[in-house]
Amino acid sequence: MRSRHRPGHRLGHLIGDLLGHRLGRRFGWLWGAYATSALGTWLAFGAFPLIAIQVLHAGPAEVAALASAGTAVGAAVAVPLGPWVEFRPKRPVLIAMDLARSTALLTIPTAFALGALTFLQLLLVSVLVAAADITFRAASGAYLKTLLPPEDLLVANARFESTTWTTTIIGPPLGGAAIGLLGPVATVTADAVSYLLSALGIRATARHEPQPEHHEPTRMRAADLLDGWRYILADATLRPLFFNTTLFNGLVMATQPLLAVLMLGRLGFTPWQYGLAFAAPSIGGLLASRLARPLATRFGQHQVLAAAGTLRALWPIGLAFPGPGTAGLLLVMGVELGLIFCCGLFNPLYATHRLQRTTTDQATRTLTAWAVTTKASTALLTALWGILGTLLGPRTAIGLAGTLLLATPLLLPRHAAAPLREPQPAPSHT
Repeated sequence: MRSRHRPGHRLGHLIGDLLGHRLGRRFGWLWGAYATSALGTWLAFGAFPLIAIQVLHAGPAEVAALASAGTAVGAAVAVPLGPWVEFRPKRPVLIAMDLARSTALLTIPTAFALGALTFLQLLLVSVLVAAADITFRAASGAYLKTLLPPEDLLVANARFESTTWTTTIIGPPLGGAAIGLLGPVATVTADAVSYLLSALGIRATARHEPQPEHHEPTRMRAADLLDGWRYILADATLRPLFFNTTLFNGLVMATQPLLAVLMLGRLGFTPWQYGLAFAAPSIGGLLASRLARPLATRFGQHQVLAAAGTLRALWPIGLAFPGPGTAGLLLVMGVELGLIFCCGLFNPLYATHRLQRTTTDQATRTLTAWAVTTKASTALLTALWGILGTLLGPRTAIGLAGTLLLATPLLLPRHAAAPLREPQPAPSHT
């Protein structure tokens, strides 16, 4: 006979998952470092184009180059860093990447104060920050695997995801206020300081890592740069997930400039309305990220991943249909709320699944290959959709992207796959 208290028992587990699951002091420092740098990033959201336009009087072509070329070249620079980082302890790499980003960003307010800021400097800084960002993300995934047992990875990734959406909600409005009060480079300075604080937080984890199991080859071959992609394509579950996330993220991001043109131009929305249309729905991502683990525990990680990955593809086509006025604004906010909720549920599950299917000795190369492909494809699709938007109009181009996104669930893994089993690393000797 089933217990009458079972629904309450489930509710208790759900509340327990939402309220907290202790992951230890070291993870707390890492989480705090992530939150600090994420807040700095969102405070500085859109700062480079703003500086290029207001300070350097750049035109549309230069602003587009700053957005796409900086990301694409940064991704190319990051390719050889993946194999190099794989054979080194990850904590010093994380600290080095934070310091590199902080130093690069601080050159902008310094040059601005001296009256020596140039567009070339903005472009070079964007390349360096993009390369360091990819390397940091890859190394942090590998470091997380040494910091926590496999069963805690989903909890950790859900907390990172909830932090991302929280900073997305509060960062841009605060950044806009800071720029209005303190000038165009204020948020870049804050972003640089956030990376410095992140480096201090990672240093405080005081984690003695196990040494990498494989020694670095005496000479890096060109073929070694492709190891991450070979590993992804050889795995029957990583491969479809790789194509799904790359295509989905690229198409969604490619429509953002066109949506801005549509809303701020033809539909006549004000900048604050445009910002509200994306900031307010981010609450859905915050809520969904907190539900990821309890839902996965109840229904199974693969089932929730597949459901969220399918549902998130249904929303973007709605962005082709907003009209002017309050009704159009509410339509955009409703579509964004549904999209962000599904993404907030999907992202921590996919990040966890990716780590679980990647061996520790391949983690950095694999995550680097993943991030490089995502960045490069996003830059390419953004440029392509800019051309389509010019030829067909923003609304038609957005609708075309939404139609293609409807096919992305076909690329999701069809079957659940167990996490890879690997031997525990040998304890390090200090």
